[in-house]
Amino acid sequence: MVGPCCPPMRKGAGMSPFLVIGACIGYLLVLFAIAAFADRRAAEGRSVISNGWIYALSLAVYCSAWTYFGSVGRAAASGIWFLPIYLGPMLAMILAWVVVRKMVRIAKTYRITSIADFIASRYGKSPLLAALVTLITVVGIVPYIALQFKAVSAGFQILTQDAAHALPAWWGDGALVVAVALAAFTIIFGTRHLDSAERYEGMVAAIAFESVVKLVAFLAVGIFVTYGLFNGMGDIWQRAQALPGMDELLRLGGGEGHGAFGYAQWFTLTLLAALSILLLPRQFQVMVVECVDEQHIRRAAWVFPAYLLLINIFVLPLAIGGLVLFGPGGEDPETFVLSLPLAYGAPVLALFAYIGGLSAATGMLIVETIAVSTMVCNDLVMPTLLRMKSFSAQAGGDLSRLLLNIRRVAILAILLLGYLYFHVAGEAYALVSIGLISFAAVAQFAPALFGGMYWRGATRAGALGGLCGGFLVWVYTLMLPSVAKSGWISDAFLAHGPFGLTLLAPEQLFGLSGLDNLTHALFWSLLVNISLYVGLSLWRAPEARDASQGLLFVDVFERTGDAAPVFWRGRARLDDLMALAARLLGTERAQRLFAQHAREMGVGDVQALEPDARLVDLVERQIAGAVGSASARVMVAAVVEEEPLGVSDVAEILNEASQLRIYARALEDKSRSLEIASADLRAANAQLKTLDQMKDDFVSSVSHELRTPLTSIRALSELMHDTPDMEEEQREEFLRIIVHESERLGRLVNQVLDMAKLESGLAEWHSADVDMVRLILDAATSTGELFRNRGAQLVLDLPERVPLLRADPDRLTQVVLNLLSNAAKFVPDENGRVEVRLRAEEGALVVQVRDNGPGVPVADAETIFEKFRQGGEDGSRPPGTGLGLPISRQIVDHFGGSMWHEPATGGGACFAFRLPLQVAGCTPPG
Repeated sequence: MVGPCCPPMRKGAGMSPFLVIGACIGYLLVLFAIAAFADRRAAEGRSVISNGWIYALSLAVYCSAWTYFGSVGRAAASGIWFLPIYLGPMLAMILAWVVVRKMVRIAKTYRITSIADFIASRYGKSPLLAALVTLITVVGIVPYIALQFKAVSAGFQILTQDAAHALPAWWGDGALVVAVALAAFTIIFGTRHLDSAERYEGMVAAIAFESVVKLVAFLAVGIFVTYGLFNGMGDIWQRAQALPGMDELLRLGGGEGHGAFGYAQWFTLTLLAALSILLLPRQFQVMVVECVDEQHIRRAAWVFPAYLLLINIFVLPLAIGGLVLFGPGGEDPETFVLSLPLAYGAPVLALFAYIGGLSAATGMLIVETIAVSTMVCNDLVMPTLLRMKSFSAQAGGDLSRLLLNIRRVAILAILLLGYLYFHVAGEAYALVSIGLISFAAVAQFAPALFGGMYWRGATRAGALGGLCGGFLVWVYTLMLPSVAKSGWISDAFLAHGPFGLTLLAPEQLFGLSGLDNLTHALFWSLLVNISLYVGLSLWRAPEARDASQGLLFVDVFERTGDAAPVFWRGRARLDDLMALAARLLGTERAQRLFAQHAREMGVGDVQALEPDARLVDLVERQIAGAVGSASARVMVAAVVEEEPLGVSDVAEILNEASQLRIYARALEDKSRSLEIASADLRAANAQLKTLDQMKDDFVSSVSHELRTPLTSIRALSELMHDTPDMEEEQREEFLRIIVHESERLGRLVNQVLDMAKLESGLAEWHSADVDMVRLILDAATSTGELFRNRGAQLVLDLPERVPLLRADPDRLTQVVLNLLSNAAKFVPDENGRVEVRLRAEEGALVVQVRDNGPGVPVADAETIFEKFRQGGEDGSRPPGTGLGLPISRQIVDHFGGSMWHEPATGGGACFAFRLPLQVAGCTPPG
């Protein structure tokens, strides 16, 4: 690579034209191989393009030769004004999941094959509307095809320079070679089957590969110039300061955007690009028709904008770097991508860059010609044939081969038209200007397409009026001026208008001046288009077929599936429908179609099928993939006796469908209710099993607790009875134990009865004013002897007075005594300490009983409140029934309070309960 101090440029050192042509042919052969491989995998049922990355890369067909060469030229002339062409698609992809997903769903549901088919199908499957969209497309897209040939030809001349004259004139014409080669490729891989609703897997795989090639090639040239010929972007900006007018070039209002309307042009370019990413025939083909899975749109929504960002990183460095190195007027900026590496010792890179530009051009040409040829065949040629008596729909014969040949001829004709336009008018405009003319043409589809997707009231008359008006204004304000500037016609009318009527000057229509010609043309054409579209749609109510198709399109997400209504009434013969399907789809495929429908309908024999509305709709949708929805409508109508539908009929069909849908929804709701009821029953059954188990556990625990003291009493009593000469001292000991166990048995019985009463709601409760300070003092006195026997200290932390409670004092005393006796049991034998604390909170009193015993494990913090569950280790647990804490919690809960165990700092256990206040005053303790 060359450093920042560049050597003199080596002009006249052109590459061999045979080498360039050989490299191009070799590259096209690689595309053939990739496409053939993808088609072979598809035939085996292993789709290559069923991948979100392939789908996202195929969208990069948007980046044609205009992007590859024209963006650098526009940046060199207008600075950052090349950006709107890429900001528009980036902004449009924000709405991809909403708009594009709906377009894909509509196209898949109704087997739509092109943008003309999409618009015509929405407005009653109108053949006239389909033909109009096709004509606008052909007229508008031919200049864009010429743009690709111009880029390929200019690049070929740059690479070969003076060496090209050694070839014959026809062989040295790189554009002609590319046109012929691409015609062959497109015919082979774009017309292999008749059904355009089926995917062209080989073509899409080749386009995705081309997207990678052109990106890598452009980045390679950008890196070579930025970091090989310069020391980075900062060096380019610094050296560019010496060029006159460079500061103006890099400003938003600079370049072509001078004046008060500069920002209007920025908005116009952004809007045009945003519409074009959805409306260009090639974009509709790869984005909608070739979409395998709607979920791929999510990935494309960020991958495609990232691709556009990458391919534009080096546009400004290449443009400004070329101006610095070549000087103003030294070389055509649109050739900088090739001329810079060629002039500075990198011919291999220049050839690779040309292959990248060839990828950009060929990708666009392949997809565009497939899409447009389908529209020409289905919407121009087929309607003409259908009007011919010799081509009656009742006539026999397989038409699939004829239709494929029509598409092949259309592909060749479209490419040759673009080649002819390139030779006749291509030199009059820069690449970008040619592209913008086409962008403005396809923008006329926007009102009819987007309005049809979201507005049920849009009509065929509105769509026809809007398209005709907008297209005529586009021809008058943009296309005719471009023809005049090319020298085909006199340009006198540009300044003074036709017949001297200045108000009708095409670039200053009705006195609107100050706008660039593109913004001016787009403003008037879309104004007329939208006004006629809305006005005519509101003027008259939609016809029945308009209304029915509008409902199907607008509500496509709600109306797809088995419950979708079919808007057809009439009589049909099964043999006629089968003959029509065989004629367009082929006999074998038609037989498979009817056999599958018979299986779905539960009919054993195809001949037993009823030719009802569902079957007629099925046949029409299938042949729509071959000839388009408009022609399919005409052909089906020719073989059936159709009863015209009125708006009331559509409403009736929709009402029937709605009733079916409501009934189905009601069945679903009932099924869901039964599932919920079944789940509730299972839960209740599980709860009953749990309660039954708890009952068994309770009886088992009570039996065990009762058996223990009874066993002791019986054993000791029998021993005393059988030993009359027992020593008095021992007899006294046995009697003491019997009395103790009897008391324990009594406590247990009382507690069990108490628990039973509490749980059943039969317990007796008494209300009185309770002074909790006095109650705790009395409980401490009652348990004083217990603490002295344990050698433990009882510490009381009580306020002087607290508000009175309205509760049962005996029950609350039972709670405090239970907590104190439990604490006394678990304190250590030495230095035992129990602390009782009472505090008043807002609206409640809280009592805490804390000890310095072994504490309660965290896992047992709740289980200890269950019946017959005690804390501590099994071997060291003091005697007890395990009912004290459950009874205490139930008492506290009865008074609207709560009881819990909380971890004690420094060890031990801490039980607390909270009781709400229910009195107005307070009294001092005793």
